[in-house]
Amino acid sequence: MADAKIAKLQSAVAELNQISENEKSGFISLVSRYLSGEAEQIEWSKIQTPTDEVVVPYDTLSPPPEDLEATKKLLDKLAVLKLNGGLGTTMGCTGPKSVIEVRNGFTFLDLIVIQIESLNKKYGCNVPLLLMNSFNTHDDTQKIVEKYANSNIEIHTFNQSQYPRLVMEDFQPLPSKGHAGKDGWYPPGHGDVFPSLMNSGKLDALLSQGKEYVFIANSDNLGAIVDIKILNHLINNQNEYCMEVTPKTLADVKGGTLISYEGRVQLLEIAQVPDAHVNEFKSIEKFKIFNTNNLWVNLKAIKRLVEADALKMEIIPNPKEVDGVKVLQLETAAGAAIRFFDHAIGINVPRSRFLPVKATSDLLLVQSDLYTLVDGFVIRNKARTNPSNPSIELGPEFKKVANFLSRFKSIPSIVELDSLKVSGDVWFGEGVVLKGNVSIAAKSGVKLEISDGAVLENKVINGPEDI
Repeated sequence: MADAKIAKLQSAVAELNQISENEKSGFISLVSRYLSGEAEQIEWSKIQTPTDEVVVPYDTLSPPPEDLEATKKLLDKLAVLKLNGGLGTTMGCTGPKSVIEVRNGFTFLDLIVIQIESLNKKYGCNVPLLLMNSFNTHDDTQKIVEKYANSNIEIHTFNQSQYPRLVMEDFQPLPSKGHAGKDGWYPPGHGDVFPSLMNSGKLDALLSQGKEYVFIANSDNLGAIVDIKILNHLINNQNEYCMEVTPKTLADVKGGTLISYEGRVQLLEIAQVPDAHVNEFKSIEKFKIFNTNNLWVNLKAIKRLVEADALKMEIIPNPKEVDGVKVLQLETAAGAAIRFFDHAIGINVPRSRFLPVKATSDLLLVQSDLYTLVDGFVIRNKARTNPSNPSIELGPEFKKVANFLSRFKSIPSIVELDSLKVSGDVWFGEGVVLKGNVSIAAKSGVKLEISDGAVLENKVINGPEDI
C-alpha cells in the first residue's frame, strides 16, 4: 500500500518544476521514511540521565588561550550560521523575523553583524556569517544584507529546501492541485540545515577556507554569541557535535532534553514521550536541562553523514489546513541529529546564552533596564540579584509589535519586578516603575492609563480607582 502511494507521489513530484532534483529526492525519501513507520518507540526504562562526561558543566571547561594569536587561530576555524527562515507574523510584522527592531533601533540581524564584526576586528580573524533562509524570507533578506556591504564581515545566504505540502486525503502534493502560490509549499524544519548546507555548495566552500566548525543558532536568540571557551573545548576534544543545554525553569517544561540511550547521547522531545510519562518528562527533577538550539557542529562530519544519507532524524508530522484542505508537512529538527555524530556532547551553559524573543513580552524584557547594549551584545543588568527574569504576560492588545510600542510611552523599569500580568485596554505613561508582583486588568470597555512616573509595587489593579 505504502509503495503504491509513494510511486504515485513520485510521479506527481517529478512534474513540479519549481524545485530541484535534490529537493525532490529529499522529499520523497522523507515521506517514504514516514510511511514505513520506522520511528522506533523509546523504551522508557532504558533512558539514563547523562553523566558530566556527556553533558559537560560550563564551569569545568578549560579557559581558552589568552594570547591573541592563538585565539585568532581558533576563530579562523569557525563559521556562524543563523536560522533565518521564520517570518515575524506572530508578532504582527511582515518580512523576516530577524528584521524586527530589538533595541536602540537595531534589528536582530544588525546585532548579529555588529557582534561578529567586533570579533573579527578584535582578533584580526575572519569569521563568516551564513544565513539559512526559507523561500518565505529569501527575497527580503537579499535586499536587507546589502546594507552590510561595507562591513568587516563576509555574509553568505542560502536557501533551505522547499517541499510540497501533502494533501491528507490522497497523499498528493498540494501544488499539483492548482495551488500555485506559496501556500502550496513549506520549509521542512531546521533539521534540513545539514543537506541544504551541502546542496548549496556552502559546505565545500567553508571547508576549502579551512573552516572546521559551524555554530548554528536561531536568529531570535540574543544570547547565542560566539563563545571561545566552547570552541576551544570542542577542537581539543574532537567532539563532532555539541548542543548547548541549560537548566529548566517552569517556563521550559516542554523543551527537548538530552538523555543517554543505549550508549549514545540523544535528544528526547515531548512528542516522543509515551502519554503515561509526559508528566515525568515535564518534571524539573528527573530531566533538569533543555535544548537551547545553540549547536556547534564539525563541518567534515556533516559532509560525511550527508553523503552517506545517515542523518535520519525523527520526523515531526505537522498537520495544517490551507483553504479548507487538510494538509501534512513533515519536518525534522537539527538537535535530533546529535545521535549520529561521534563524540557528541552537551554543554550545560549559563541561562544568559538563551534569550529568545518569541513574543512582545520578551521584547519588553530586552528593551527594559534589565539589559544594556554593548558592542551588539545584550548584557544583563548587575543590579538585578534574582538570576531568573520576571515572568511577563501581556494580553492580546499587546501581541503586535506596533500596538505594543504604542501602549508604552517608555518601557517601564522592571529590575525589581517578579511578575507582570496585563489584560485589556491598558496604556503606560513615561518612567513607570514596576516592582514585585503586579497585575493590571482593565474591564471591558474601560481604558486604563498608568500615569507618568507611577511606582507600582505588589499591586492588583482592576480599575482607575486602584491606581
